[in-house]
Amino acid sequence: MVRGTHWLGLAVFAMSGTAVAGDYDGSPQVAEFIAEMTRDHGFAGEQLVSLFSQAERKQAILDAISRPAEKVKPWKDYRPIFITEARISKGVDFWNQNAEALARAEKEYGVPAQVIVAIIGVETFYGGNTGSWRGIDALSTLCFDYPPRAEFFCQQLRELLLLSREEQIDPITLTGSYAGAMGLPQFMPGSFRAYAVDFDGDSHINIWSNPVDAIGSVASYFKRHGWVAGEPVVSRAQVKGELADSGLTQGLDPVKNVGELRALGWSSADVLRDDIPVTAFRFEGAEGEEYWMGLPNFYVITRYNRSTMYSMAVHQLSELLLAKRGGQ
Repeated sequence: MVRGTHWLGLAVFAMSGTAVAGDYDGSPQVAEFIAEMTRDHGFAGEQLVSLFSQAERKQAILDAISRPAEKVKPWKDYRPIFITEARISKGVDFWNQNAEALARAEKEYGVPAQVIVAIIGVETFYGGNTGSWRGIDALSTLCFDYPPRAEFFCQQLRELLLLSREEQIDPITLTGSYAGAMGLPQFMPGSFRAYAVDFDGDSHINIWSNPVDAIGSVASYFKRHGWVAGEPVVSRAQVKGELADSGLTQGLDPVKNVGELRALGWSSADVLRDDIPVTAFRFEGAEGEEYWMGLPNFYVITRYNRSTMYSMAVHQLSELLLAKRGGQ
C-alpha cells in the first residue's frame, strides 16, 4: 500500500508519470461518474481523469462474475475445504503472533479472539491470499461493464475513492479480490469506511498489511452487527415428527424462535430460552443429516457472508483453534 505524497487542495491523488490512453478514456459513463464525484464529493476532475486513464477493463473479471453458480456443495464436502490441519496450525501461529491485539479486541468489542482469527483464516488464510487485482480495475470493470450489478459496484467504486482520500492512499495501489474485497479480512470499500478501525493508533487504517488494524476491524464489524459477548453461536438439534422440517428457515433471517421449534419437534441438549430467535437449518453431513439451530451470534456471522455453511465453517474453525491453542 502506497500513500500519496503531494496534496494540492482538492487534487487528491499523487499520480506519477504521464497518463496514457486507457480502456475508459472517452467513456460517457466514466465522464458522468467523474462529474458526479467532482460535484458531490469535491474531487478534482483532472485527477480523476488521470486515474481512470490508468484503469483497465478486465474481461477475466466479467467472465468470473458472469459464470453460472456452481451447484452448492453439501456440508460433508464443504467443511473439509476450510477445516484442515494446516488452517488450524497456521491460525494458532497467527493468534500467538498477534495475541496482544486479539486480547484487546476481545476486551473492547466482546468478540472472542478465536472468532476473529477464524474469519481471517477462512477469508485469506491469515493474509496469505488477499487477491492481486487492482481495486480500480475490478470496480471500474464491474461498475461500467456489468449492468446486472452496476449500481452496487459503482457505489463501491465511489467508496474506494473516498477511502483513498480519507486514508491518503494512492488508489492505483490498492489490491484485492476480483470483486473488490480488500485486505486480510476482505472488506468491500463500503464496509471499510463503515467498520474498519485504526486499532494500532497510527492515524491510518491499513487492513492490507497490518494485522492489528485487520483484527480490530473484524471485531468492530461483528460488534456493530450485534455480536453479544458470552452468548452461544449454535445448538445441535434433534428432531422428530412429521412437522420437523417445517421449522427449517427459508433464507437466513430468523423467523421462528426456540419455543416455536420445540412445538414442531425440535429439541436440544443445551438449555435455551423459548424466546431466542433461530435460523434453523439442515446439513448433509459425513455421517448423515445434521439439524442445527443458529442463534443470534450465528446470524451475526452470516452478515459477514450470507451462507450457513460459511458461518458454520468459521464457528467450527474457531472452536478448533481455541482447543488447539489451549492444549499447547
